[in-house]
Amino acid sequence: MLSSLFSNPGARWATPATPVAAAVGVLLGMAASGAAHAEISDTIHPFVSVTRSYDANLLRYADNSPVPEDQRSDYLTQTMAGLSIDQPISRQRLTGQFKVSKVAFDRYDILDYTGKDFNADLEWHIGNNLDGHVGGAYSQSLTSFADFRQTARNLQVQRRENFDGGWRFHPSWRVRAGWSTQKFTYDLPAQKFNNRTEDYNNVGLDYIASTGSRVGLQVGRAKGRYDNHFLANGQPIDDSYTQDEVKLNVQWIFSATSQFQMLAGRVDRKHNFFAARDSSGLNGRGTFNWSMLRRLRMTATAWREYAAVDSNEVSNSFNKGGSLNAQWELTGKMSADFSARRERRDFIAIPGVTTFTRLDDDTKSYNAGLSYAPVTPVRLYLSAFRENRSGAASNTFRSHGVSLSARVQF
Repeated sequence: MLSSLFSNPGARWATPATPVAAAVGVLLGMAASGAAHAEISDTIHPFVSVTRSYDANLLRYADNSPVPEDQRSDYLTQTMAGLSIDQPISRQRLTGQFKVSKVAFDRYDILDYTGKDFNADLEWHIGNNLDGHVGGAYSQSLTSFADFRQTARNLQVQRRENFDGGWRFHPSWRVRAGWSTQKFTYDLPAQKFNNRTEDYNNVGLDYIASTGSRVGLQVGRAKGRYDNHFLANGQPIDDSYTQDEVKLNVQWIFSATSQFQMLAGRVDRKHNFFAARDSSGLNGRGTFNWSMLRRLRMTATAWREYAAVDSNEVSNSFNKGGSLNAQWELTGKMSADFSARRERRDFIAIPGVTTFTRLDDDTKSYNAGLSYAPVTPVRLYLSAFRENRSGAASNTFRSHGVSLSARVQF
């Protein structure tokens, strides 16, 4: 499998004269010679990377699909350039990352696209008791084929702005508030009805223990607005919703090697159209972090929450799941990682639109990787994944793949 990453006879980058092959040669040459060892700046770090990947079921065709097995797979090459920033400004701190990538597919070259990922955050402080963050992000990427399977390029653009602040009016008490907005747009006409804006506002009060642990109460409201209504039998369907929530906000430090975080409580979700979809109950996410001698780090997460679905059948689901992530530093230059994730989605159906024979699915995914840094700024990464989904016949699929990447940070 690994050798086929570089021997695929149909690969458009296989000849040494192509830019991607040249880039791989340059990166591996740097890894061998250590020519990129010196950093350009303490606060600004440019980087470049090349990744070659194989996916056995790129478009996530269902198991019962008539598409032959040997026409479901594809190889892809991603070249990326960007820079990261970590700049102190007096008591403030500016961080960010800006990346641009070119992704080329060997078989499904109609999907070739340019990816963009920009984000910045300013951590601000006024005096000793007022602090918070202001930031934003922009990303452009190919929409996942897990829920929308068409041999067509469908780019999703996400924009986010956020602001939050808190006042520690007593050594043990802090009041805070936050605001954020996210906008999602799709360039494929068949998916424009999923264009939406999600706003979230919250206020909270926290008790802060002398150990740094925190327990608080948070009240919030989330509003989703869909501007392009889907037509079902000539009737426009408005998927907009309002979700009110009261949650317990916990960050508990058991020791220097173990911490627990949780934001969970009761939510009440109401939709503008078809009130039978309205629901209320427990909603939230909890995470436990554990490390041993700084060489082994593990993170376990569990969640029950609503999520948007990029599909022609449904627009929302209620998800329940868990994940386990582990990273093991084998040597000073080599590390291994593993992750396992399982999630069940219960779809919020719309009469006359949703045709699934089952209104739920179950997805299991596994990832394993090995990272090697021959010199400080150079990193090589080999990874493999497997993903299985069970549910309605048209929504059941399997896939696996492998990738190899090289990255240099200057």
